[in-house]
Amino acid sequence: MKVKLYTTPICPYCFTIKKFFEENNIEFEEIDASKSEEIQNLIIEKTGKMTVPVVNVNESWVQGFNREELVKLLNLDK
Repeated sequence: MKVKLYTTPICPYCFTIKKFFEENNIEFEEIDASKSEEIQNLIIEKTGKMTVPVVNVNESWVQGFNREELVKLLNLDK
């Protein structure tokens, strides 16, 4: 499973989602969206917004810390 987490350094929800991933032993790649206009444009293209956190799990995009959706996508509801 490939998990990418798009964040910014000042986003409090980004810290929360990283803690959630760590507590559930989810390996993820963190990408700082504030450092790249290309990444910002990708987020807008995929979600329609430029807010973080954004999670990409196997090409499924989740805007914000949507615990219920992440549990499903990450198969944590077993």
